[in-house]
Amino acid sequence: MTEMNAIARLLQPRSVAVIGASADAAKTAGRPVAYLRKHGFTGEIYPVNPRVDSVGGLACYPDIASIPGTPDVGIVLLGAERAHQAVRELAAKGTAAAIVLASGYTETGEEGARRQQQLIEAAGGMRILGPNTIGLVNLTDNIVLSASGALEMDHFPVGGIGVVSQSGGILGALLSRAAARGIGLSKLISTSNEVDLDLADFVDHLADDPGTKVIALYVESVRNAEKFRAAALKAARAGKPVVAFKIGRSEAGAKAAVSHTGALAGADSMYDALFRQVGVIRAQTFGDLLDIPVALATGRKLRGKRVAILTSTGGAGTLVSDDLGMRGFETPAPDAATAEALRALQSGDHAVLDRNPIDVTLAGLQPDLLRGAINVLLKSPSYDALAIIVGSSSLAMPELMAGAIQDCLPNSDKPVIAYVSPHAPEVAALLTQRGVPAFAAAESCTSALGAMLNASSWQEPKLPSEPAADVRIDHLPEGSLDEAEAKQLFTRFGMPCARERVVTMPAEAEGATRELGGRVVLKILSAEITHKSDVGGVAVNMTAETVGARLLAMASEVESKTGVRPQRFLVQEMVGGGTELILGVHHDALGTAILLGMGGITAELFKDTAMRLLPAQGGLGREEALSMARELKTWPLLDGFRGRPKADVDALVDAIVAFSQMAAQLGNRLLEAEINPIFVLPQGQGVCAADGVVVLASSES
Repeated sequence: MTEMNAIARLLQPRSVAVIGASADAAKTAGRPVAYLRKHGFTGEIYPVNPRVDSVGGLACYPDIASIPGTPDVGIVLLGAERAHQAVRELAAKGTAAAIVLASGYTETGEEGARRQQQLIEAAGGMRILGPNTIGLVNLTDNIVLSASGALEMDHFPVGGIGVVSQSGGILGALLSRAAARGIGLSKLISTSNEVDLDLADFVDHLADDPGTKVIALYVESVRNAEKFRAAALKAARAGKPVVAFKIGRSEAGAKAAVSHTGALAGADSMYDALFRQVGVIRAQTFGDLLDIPVALATGRKLRGKRVAILTSTGGAGTLVSDDLGMRGFETPAPDAATAEALRALQSGDHAVLDRNPIDVTLAGLQPDLLRGAINVLLKSPSYDALAIIVGSSSLAMPELMAGAIQDCLPNSDKPVIAYVSPHAPEVAALLTQRGVPAFAAAESCTSALGAMLNASSWQEPKLPSEPAADVRIDHLPEGSLDEAEAKQLFTRFGMPCARERVVTMPAEAEGATRELGGRVVLKILSAEITHKSDVGGVAVNMTAETVGARLLAMASEVESKTGVRPQRFLVQEMVGGGTELILGVHHDALGTAILLGMGGITAELFKDTAMRLLPAQGGLGREEALSMARELKTWPLLDGFRGRPKADVDALVDAIVAFSQMAAQLGNRLLEAEINPIFVLPQGQGVCAADGVVVLASSES
């Protein structure tokens, strides 16, 4: 049996065994059988409980061995101390997958971890969903394998949104909220402890599922980044957007680290980088986890930022317009031809047609007028999307109003969304069911359109066309390298560094200064003190006349602040006229990332950064490196801001690629690496690494 066959049988079983089923449908253990029957499961149901003869009118079996045939799925309702026994017996019977609801595993500590290992060993080749899961719901095929109280509802809209949640309670919350809003779901799966099947397994499966158009994820942590990356890319290539709400953002503060990079690259930034690279759209609020998928599930493409707002109530239109403007969308006035076509729809002076929001006051009361205005705006070359404000007048005849909007949808593939201004959830649900995503907050309209623009514009990052040449990295020291050693390593990989000389005495410093052009930077050279400027270990604009005395004074100042008197110093050519950036590498459980940001002493203050995770093999490609630079708020400084000369972006891209190749080749040996600053000089003059930090593990580690 292949892995995908097992997951398919889990989601579409022909027979289900319920181990520990209760005859009391009011109890948690009584719910799965009751819900299977209530929601129309047509396959075989085998309750197992040695203490009762029947459950809900079905014959109840004393043990798993007594079940006739082989159930596709076993729902295990036993406690953690006995669940592994049922899992072992189901596996022996050839069951494809077991759903283990019990808690009391790794989430409870060492004893729970032992139980979880016991569960893995008992399963053998059988797949496990859970433990500590609420189960799964397949609305497409009327199959509910869950004990969630949300299933007390009689009916759920069926649609194209698949949900995978690492929290069982959230699954029930999304199921009930979606139903109340008229949002159709396809599959809902709670993975919880993920002893076996995880988020990536179900993203991979739903990418092939004809009933699913959009995949929504509630994420606590991604346990296998490469597997998740592959599954998300598969979904993106299949044209199925993935939307993720990641909790734990407050834990984004990085641990104390040697480099600035560690403080800039928190765990949350790593998730941002991962999601961006694989086309996952990040939901910023829990509400977005339904708002965004319902818009994406329409399949409509947003090709630009120009939005027409059609309203019959001025204030609400302004709310939407203002929020769109805050997020970079445009609400231009109608072009002359569009305004003329709108004017032709009604007589009198009620319409305000020379601005946007377009206020057609009577449209809410006249479906024909509303239908005409929508068609004009969808046809207009001035707009990429339409937001319709549904005012209080719609409450009198919601069916007519919803029907008028629905009638226009086939005439265009542009996105059409609705903002329901009065509190009228039944009107919003009606619109959503008619194919017009309807929202109760202006901010939700913006989030939905922003996600649609993101989905339409995302392109899969290109890997380097040729593998990088291997650089000799034998005989490297271990531990913290001093700045000169760090820059020698950078140079090996093709990153240009400032000219410099290592000195110990004032006279040597004076000679080096003359050799390097007469004006230099003087620094202490120490593997232990990395933030040199914090302890008085950097002096700029030194001349041959001043550098010797400054060396002696610097040694005394650093000694007074650190207790260590530096013995070696670096005399470095002055580099000026460029933009200071930071280039660093960061590791965490998700993988290795390259960070680019505003550099210098203000790096941690402004936190203007872009990050990319390295692929499984090799470094970043040039397009990816360029996109990092363009992502920075600092980008205009590189691109000729206010008459400033354009920077040598090609050389910066080369440096980013080379730095990433260094990180890829050194792998786990490279604990930390950072260039801060790297000067990006005017076009044609290249880049120059002016400072560097490298920490290496031993070659045996």
